[in-house]
Amino acid sequence: MKKALIKALKSAKVEFVRSLWCDNANVIRAKSIDIGSLEDNFETVAGISRAQQGVPVMYDGVVPESGLMPVGEIWLNPDWDTLNVLPYTPGHASVISDLFAGRYEWSLCPRFFLKRAIKALDELGFAMRAAFENEFYLFDRSLNPVDNTLFASSFSMDLNSKVVGDIVRNLKAQFLTVERYYAESGPGQQEVVIAHAPALEAADNQITFRETVRTTAARNGLIASFMPKPFEEFGGSGCHLHFSLLKNGKNVMRDRNGELSEVALYFMTGLLEHLPSLMAVTTPTTNSYRRIKPSCWAGAYRCWGLDNREAALRVPTDPSGSVAGHVELKSVDASSNPYLALGMMIFAGIDGLKKKVLPPINLQGDPALMNGEELRQSRVEPLPPSPGVALDMLENDQYLLKALGEDLSQSYLAVKRAEWKAMGELTIAQERQILLERF
Repeated sequence: MKKALIKALKSAKVEFVRSLWCDNANVIRAKSIDIGSLEDNFETVAGISRAQQGVPVMYDGVVPESGLMPVGEIWLNPDWDTLNVLPYTPGHASVISDLFAGRYEWSLCPRFFLKRAIKALDELGFAMRAAFENEFYLFDRSLNPVDNTLFASSFSMDLNSKVVGDIVRNLKAQFLTVERYYAESGPGQQEVVIAHAPALEAADNQITFRETVRTTAARNGLIASFMPKPFEEFGGSGCHLHFSLLKNGKNVMRDRNGELSEVALYFMTGLLEHLPSLMAVTTPTTNSYRRIKPSCWAGAYRCWGLDNREAALRVPTDPSGSVAGHVELKSVDASSNPYLALGMMIFAGIDGLKKKVLPPINLQGDPALMNGEELRQSRVEPLPPSPGVALDMLENDQYLLKALGEDLSQSYLAVKRAEWKAMGELTIAQERQILLERF
């Protein structure tokens, strides 16, 4: 396999292979190896400092509270099933890597965390398919939106056909299935939808998607940003997480009557129970909470509803009126590490599967229009207003902390606390200076 793969890479004129990983701050990083050195470093492409998982989004420096120091080496071990020859950067290929401490899986590796969650779900007899549904903005180099259109504008498609066409072709060249494309409600805001995949592949696809969109836009002289709320006056960009559960390869989200199955309802109960603490991972930046506002279709309340875009958990239906067989978690954006976000969501749902408690009512209305008594009777609550509150909730959620593990929870909380301390009082313009091209 090794010799054949290297031969194929050379035939494709690949000069460098990038070994990618995604850190606690959700920055996608890489080290590259020259194709001539790959045969001798095929299992372990490069080493990085243990302290890399203690670095926040603002700068390359270690947060002391992470418990990590610049002593000790972690190794990038490629998962060659994720190899892509990059269509947007000639001479380069990329492969997503797992982080190893010597011969052993590193406890701070986000991708290993997701693998643990998948294994825990499998032990209950279930598998998951998922997809991250990304919204993003296109700006020129002066930060002007590329158009001034509205939701689903066909004119926006005409104006942006070149760059979006390049994005879609580059995604397809890396074996991602593109399902739909349309303009979103913000000026210059786009949405490209890719197909569901098994959970680990879905998180890997999110890395490929972000890398492809940002670089393809740059090749077209533009900036693509997944920042949740780049401008106060424009709509926010979510990264809604769609998922379905399977048993023996069969979707088990709906029953024979086309309604939600007990399995789906139990899983949703777990998500709703843990959602305030889960948001420390799924909406982890100060900027995330500028997007999650009432009556903005961002899921600002802890509730669920059929076709309800104001609920944090939306259950879509199909043209027959039956549930569509998947659920959408709206309280997610692309500033979240996809391995941690999906893994934490799985563990929260597992808790619901084990407890077998049904969720509150199917909410058919805008919770922002309900009074306090109506909210209380419907068991609907506003979600955390800031990452600081969500981090407090996570620190008190013993179930999710145990799922994360002692080492990963310490480093993650330290990094996010440092980000909250540094950015909690910034204006949106100051946030934009830091985050616009991080995500």
